Amino acid sequence: GEAKRLQVEVIPTGSLSLDIALGVGGMPRGRIVEIYGPESSGKTTLCLHVIAEAQKTGGICGFVDVEHALDPAYAQKIGVDVNNLYISQPDTGEQALEIAEALVRSGAMDVVVIDSVAALVPRAEIEGEMGDSHVGLQARLMSQALRKLTSVVKASNTSLIFTNQLRQKIGVMFGNPETTSGGMALKFYASVRLDVRRIQSIKQGSEVIGNRTRVTVKKNKVAPPFKVAEFDIMYNEGISTEGDLIDLGVE
Repeated sequence: GEAKRLQVEVIPTGSLSLDIALGVGGMPRGRIVEIYGPESSGKTTLCLHVIAEAQKTGGICGFVDVEHALDPAYAQKIGVDVNNLYISQPDTGEQALEIAEALVRSGAMDVVVIDSVAALVPRAEIEGEMGDSHVGLQARLMSQALRKLTSVVKASNTSLIFTNQLRQKIGVMFGNPETTSGGMALKFYASVRLDVRRIQSIKQGSEVIGNRTRVTVKKNKVAPPFKVAEFDIMYNEGISTEGDLIDLGVE
């Protein structure tokens, strides 16, 4: 079925080794992508690079900043044209997903990023009393939204990228204690899932100037999965093309 290499339109990621690991040359269009990992592992940086690449060829992009943490100066250093980026800072999870849907539905967007699933808090939880039970609300919110979004994303040929935090499940004795927020729906609906980790600090003298980053393609419905890419993310410039290219030469 889908495991054969499909003819997929893509947007480069800003990392050559990751484009190769993805098997199709970048982030697939008309698909949902999940980028997850521990806090400050480089997920947002990767999204900003994808946006910069799309803008280079005249693409229009949206950034739903649920975390309220987008740093325009850093985005600009990475190469994002911040003045032509549609940025929204919604108050609730519902609002964030509605905005994302509207952006995708417009048919004008090449890339829409939702940063992050962990911050998509349902309205009822924000407005509710302390101690109210909100168990499963976020998961339901996500599965309802994704069912709608999948067909809209396909029709508009947008690349819809969710970032997600990796959390520790409490009391797991066996198996992997790590889990992502927002229930099972995103795992299921995403065509590509990327696991992003910092593997070591890059230092100049005693000062840390960046991080060596490893991205594992955990799920891929457009090419064979489980490929791995490694590159450097520098604090003032994003993904270092030099480090990326040199490593490709060695392998």
